[in-house]
Amino acid sequence: MKKIGKIVLGGLYQKIYNLALYSIILVIAAYTVVLFYQISHLRTLVAETNAKQKESIAEISRQTMNSVLSSSMVQSTRERSYIANDLFTDAAEKVMMLGDYAGKIFADPDAYPFHEFSLPDPAKDGEITVQLLVDEDAKPNDPEVNSRLGLAANMSDMLVSLYQIGGLNSCYIALPDGVMLLADNNSAGKFDEHGNMMFISIDERAWYAGAKETGGLFFTDVVQDVFTGQIGIMLGYPVYQNGELAAVVGADLFLDNMAAAVNEATANGSFVFIVNGSGHVVFSPMKTGLLQVRANSEDLRESDNTELAEFIRSALMQNTDIQTVNIDGTDYYVAGAPIDSVGWVLVSAVSKELTDQPTIRMEEAYDSILNDAMDSFDKGLNNSKRVIIILVIVAAVLGTGAALVLAKRIVTPLETMTKRVVSLGGDNLQFRMEPALQTGDEIEVLAESFANLSAKTLQYVDQVKTVTAEKERIGAELNMATAIQASQLPRLFPAFPNRSEFDVYASMTPAKEVGGDFYDFFMIDDDHIGIVMADVSGKGVPAALFMMVSRVLIKSHLQNGEKVSEALANVNNQLCESNDAEFFVTVWVGVLEISTGKGTAANAGHEHPALRRVGGSYELISYRHSPAVATMEGIPFREHEFELHPGDSFFVYTDGVTEATNKDKELFGNDRLLEALNKKPDADPEEVLSNVMDGINSFVAGAEQFDDITMLSFKYKGPEKA
Repeated sequence: MKKIGKIVLGGLYQKIYNLALYSIILVIAAYTVVLFYQISHLRTLVAETNAKQKESIAEISRQTMNSVLSSSMVQSTRERSYIANDLFTDAAEKVMMLGDYAGKIFADPDAYPFHEFSLPDPAKDGEITVQLLVDEDAKPNDPEVNSRLGLAANMSDMLVSLYQIGGLNSCYIALPDGVMLLADNNSAGKFDEHGNMMFISIDERAWYAGAKETGGLFFTDVVQDVFTGQIGIMLGYPVYQNGELAAVVGADLFLDNMAAAVNEATANGSFVFIVNGSGHVVFSPMKTGLLQVRANSEDLRESDNTELAEFIRSALMQNTDIQTVNIDGTDYYVAGAPIDSVGWVLVSAVSKELTDQPTIRMEEAYDSILNDAMDSFDKGLNNSKRVIIILVIVAAVLGTGAALVLAKRIVTPLETMTKRVVSLGGDNLQFRMEPALQTGDEIEVLAESFANLSAKTLQYVDQVKTVTAEKERIGAELNMATAIQASQLPRLFPAFPNRSEFDVYASMTPAKEVGGDFYDFFMIDDDHIGIVMADVSGKGVPAALFMMVSRVLIKSHLQNGEKVSEALANVNNQLCESNDAEFFVTVWVGVLEISTGKGTAANAGHEHPALRRVGGSYELISYRHSPAVATMEGIPFREHEFELHPGDSFFVYTDGVTEATNKDKELFGNDRLLEALNKKPDADPEEVLSNVMDGINSFVAGAEQFDDITMLSFKYKGPEKA
């Protein structure tokens, strides 16, 4: 903000000034709009009338053109489709004739003598002959193949006749043996540039494979003839003998005339194109864009041009009326008629721009007349604009002075309140009302709100001081509880420096200041050691208190000489008596006879221990559990026997180990636990725990710990030698 004299620029002064000025401008603008509306009302009426006349004339012109175009275009499209369909139907009928005759021959082979046949002879080029063509792996001299060729050769006269008078470009019959007889006048075309007769992979030809697969008459797509290079389609029809394929008859139908007709139909923005049943353009005069004929062309039925795709799908199934489709950025009127015999469609197209030219020229002439009529009226309107501009300037000058006076009356009490707020600090945190702030409007309400807020802030500061002191007291008590809990568990290692028969190491990492997990190991007598791993449900101080009671009870009963199952049963009953918080404890308890390595253990709903035999790897030992302790009075607990050999080790733990979670909410799990244990399976107990903890830390990668992590490793070295 900048202050010039008594005027503040960029602050609230500026905003109030702008508000007043904008209000004046809006009023003037509203007046101007009304004035312009009245002035231009007559102009609008004239313009609307002319526009309606123009629209009506253009619409009538369009309807007339569309009606004429629709009737002529649809009719010509269907006539062209009929002619093309007749061509393909005639070819199909002739191929079916070949199939019928071949079927009779193969149905009664004894009725037909062996007929001679020969290979292509270049000297007979231009003469209609029946020639033998073979696959590279075919064996025409094989007696059986030769016999079937001699039988098929009885069709030679019919093949020649249909070629001469049927309008076909070649006729043929192919056998599954990789041989075929073909009638045409192009004997020289069957040889390569070195004079070697060309082989033909008959079973890979589209007409042969299609007829064999469909079991009926088959039309190929438009292809290039392998001998002449001309474009056309090929027809194939299978012949069966006793349910087996005996032969495939077929014919070539060159479509050079159809391609020429498509090209000749292009004139003055109109053209014809043909799409096959696979949605590919097979004939078109277009050299670029969607309608260009090319190998591996786009399936127009699946084109990104949804208008064209929908039209092609419809036209392949039925005759269509005239429609408008945008193709490669140009709008066309199109009409389609299917060629049913081959499943193609013939489409006629004419540029919409071409047909709309008369209407466009009419609209342009009308626009010229309308523009001339309105020019004179616009001159008078410009004079009115100049008068309005002068009025706006005068009003702006008067409004500026009024805005400055209004801004000063509003901003003065706000400045007073701002200075008082800025002065608050240190011991002076109370904002108080002053006479200058009693304006009787929203400013007075804002000042009262500041006063109330400052009073509440002082109260809040006092409360924060009280809460902080209480929190520090609770923190000190939790630290003491942590120290007390840690002191309850064995934490001096080596635990039994005078005993060489075994080695034990344990640790507990609580999730909070205090935890509910605990471990314990103690000598019951000189030859028996008790080992406990337990997990109290819940967290924090209540769980820690329940933990200490449970630990004392379990240790007491075992040191009294009770069996493992008996001790757990008694502890269970004692804990259930006053368990109002409904805590429970999962426990694994074991007692080992040191001199023999034999022992008993019980598992009350706890994790499976991991055992390693000397020279082997750690494995989880799974067996049926008993219920958790403190769940219900009077329940029995199972125990089982085990035996350790010198060098054996076992590892017990709480669920905080396997349920350690990383940032992706994945669990550490049993597999990763075994992997960490077997990182160095013969390690001493302290190193075993270190390896597992390293594995957990690497897995969680800094994620928050949600459960206590407690572990114990025991290694049996055998009885002390005398």
